Amino acid sequence: MSKAFTREIDTDDDDELPAAPPVPVGGKNYITRAGYDRLRSELFALIDEERPRIVEIVHWAASNGDRSENGDYLYGKKRLREIDRRIRFLTQRLEIAEVVNPSLHFGGDQVFFGATVCYADDSGQETTVTILGVDEVDSSQGQVSWVSPVARALLKARVGDVVRLVVPGGVQELEVLSVQYPAPADDAPA
Repeated sequence: MSKAFTREIDTDDDDELPAAPPVPVGGKNYITRAGYDRLRSELFALIDEERPRIVEIVHWAASNGDRSENGDYLYGKKRLREIDRRIRFLTQRLEIAEVVNPSLHFGGDQVFFGATVCYADDSGQETTVTILGVDEVDSSQGQVSWVSPVARALLKARVGDVVRLVVPGGVQELEVLSVQYPAPADDAPA
């Protein structure tokens, strides 16, 4: 039988995306307005710009004939699967997102979602983290998810409190040194 009559199979084994950060079962998907807007703009860019551009490339490549050795076609189909997977992921996450305004706690000394917390561990080393949603954290920027162990230990603590964090080596005590929130946006017209 000629290869022309074999069925094309889209395999996703080699292009699996990493698993999405988990949202607690029955929990909320808390996110800041900035994080929500970033995810939303990514979704619309994929739908309105990236996907149509790749569809055009795949259409052009398919019209060139033999698809089995056509790199533009094969790469385009793979990229379309990646885009469609990301669109599904973003759509699902945005549907269950609950936007939280951390500036409501501006001036407070208790740790809630959106707080930037400075704490000291047992050895006196100070660390500063910002507690954000699972879909918006960037650990290289000192951000942690609100479901992470350190954030769970810090939530609801106040400046001066000592909280216990269970780590693989035992239990570590963290002293909350400061809590900051973003200032409320001035919505007054200029």
